[in-house]
Amino acid sequence: MGSRASRLLREEEIEEIKKETGFSHSQITRLYSRFTSLDKGENGTLSREDFQRIPELAINPLGDRIINAFFPEGEDQVNFRGFMRTLAHFRPIEDNEKNKNPSATEPLNSRTNKLLFAFRLYDLDRDDKISRDELLQVSGLAWSHHVVCGSHSE
Repeated sequence: MGSRASRLLREEEIEEIKKETGFSHSQITRLYSRFTSLDKGENGTLSREDFQRIPELAINPLGDRIINAFFPEGEDQVNFRGFMRTLAHFRPIEDNEKNKNPSATEPLNSRTNKLLFAFRLYDLDRDDKISRDELLQVSGLAWSHHVVCGSHSE
């Protein structure tokens, strides 16, 4: 436990993450707690295996793709900052965010960034195209999940 306590977030780190991701102070501290609980190696990073222990991802037909989204190409670990950047894509879009500062970079949860993020989930070979096979693979995963789990939501 001592090693976890020594990795507490500094206030300036929280402020930087707030600016970059749009998460609130309390959301960041809660997510940091979740991050450290997933960090079974207690090394300040998460591996693919750490993510695979999350039950909701384990049963999700796109779980592997969602997990892969957390890891830059060639990387097998993600630190808290990278974890937060990826999670920011899942935040709801707030139309007034762009109006706050017109010279600011587009938020990670903007419509454009959300679309690019979703595109990358489908573009398995990272060739900047979604092939018929990639689309069918995703459609097949969703269909088989629907049949196996018996979900009837459209």
